[in-house]
Amino acid sequence: MPGGSVRKIIHVDMDAFFASVEQRDDPSLRGKPVAVGHGAARGVVAAASYEARAFGVKSALPSVTAQRRCPDLIFVPPRFDVYRAVSRQIHAIFAEFTPLIQPLSLDEAYLDVTANLAGLPTAWATARAIRARILEETGLTASAGISYNKFLAKLASDHRKPNGQFAVTPDMGADWVEALPVSRFHGVGPVTAAKMKRLGIETGADLRAKSLDFLERHFGSSAGWYHAIARGEDDRPVNPDRVRKSSGSETTFDRDLTEPAEIEAGVLRMADDVWAWCEKARMFGRTVTVKVKFRDFRQITRSRSHTGAVADHAILRAASLDLIRSIYPPETGIRLVGVTVSNFEDPADRDATGLPLFDA
Repeated sequence: MPGGSVRKIIHVDMDAFFASVEQRDDPSLRGKPVAVGHGAARGVVAAASYEARAFGVKSALPSVTAQRRCPDLIFVPPRFDVYRAVSRQIHAIFAEFTPLIQPLSLDEAYLDVTANLAGLPTAWATARAIRARILEETGLTASAGISYNKFLAKLASDHRKPNGQFAVTPDMGADWVEALPVSRFHGVGPVTAAKMKRLGIETGADLRAKSLDFLERHFGSSAGWYHAIARGEDDRPVNPDRVRKSSGSETTFDRDLTEPAEIEAGVLRMADDVWAWCEKARMFGRTVTVKVKFRDFRQITRSRSHTGAVADHAILRAASLDLIRSIYPPETGIRLVGVTVSNFEDPADRDATGLPLFDA
């Protein structure tokens, strides 16, 4: 920050958002294990209530596995229009406290409250006021992390969940990070965490002990990020103008498919979903990607970049079909297909009206 001042960042994360909305709107679900998703054999859990999480039910878990872990699990079909409407309510509350809001998803966002628009004595008090307003307006609880940078604020928001808040101050940041497992760090996914473990890196302290040269040899361009966060450092500002990088849609079939006509019908449905979003948001990209997951869960992607933005529905459909046909004949049955458009045009070159408040 200019002049050496310290940022005051809040990361707000709604508690079990989709499931909590369903429990709010249907009192009979309160206190019960709820999964948002479809309980069909090929279904996947989109979100789980805390009652369900106690049984090991979590997002992205196959519905069959979730039901096995929690026999009393109640499946509720998702209502994304409702979740988006509630998300807009929450966004409006954020705007009462700061204009510097960077949404990450429907249920979480970074807020920079350094300027103290609300005139509250501390960032802690601001986070508490935001959570109280969310509860008052929506009937839902939120957790918050408060710190001097985004990395630590996001870690902190998970520390007192649900319905709590936690602060990491400048004098405790580096030491606090050292005690945490690297698997909790933003930017360290399961594959990277497993690689780090093989290299003897399991905690923040282990990561901090490695030199930048060592990290560059093993992690390439990500080395600088890992080197910094191990010391509690993150200079990224809260960016309210963050541009969405892609839009995609995917589906899991009721059964594994091998017939081209059935596979292509699924791909076209996904292309149509993506086109509907692109047309509404007036965002068009140059790159089309088709994702395929086989019966054995192996996954491949096929991409093609065009010289200009794909701003025609028919062209998107044709590009998607060309890509899926490039894998014929499929090695084995296909359980999932997806279509994504990326490499959007520069926002300055298009009308930005209609952009979503939150990424899907």
